[in-house]
Amino acid sequence: MAHEGITKDMTIAEIMMKDPDVVPVLLSTGMHCIGCPASQGESLEEAAMVHGIDIDDLMEAIHNAPAAQ
Repeated sequence: MAHEGITKDMTIAEIMMKDPDVVPVLLSTGMHCIGCPASQGESLEEAAMVHGIDIDDLMEAIHNAPAAQ
């Protein structure tokens, strides 16, 4: 898996710091909260719920996304 260590309990801000290559995956699912203040304290799972995105599908998309070279 290309993006190991990303969990649904992490905030979007933590994810962006740990693995910025995940940002395009989030954007492609309609999660445009990259710069949103909620991204500092809201977990990926909470954000997915707010956006009506299945967290398991999102986690699969993140872990299957190609890593940048």
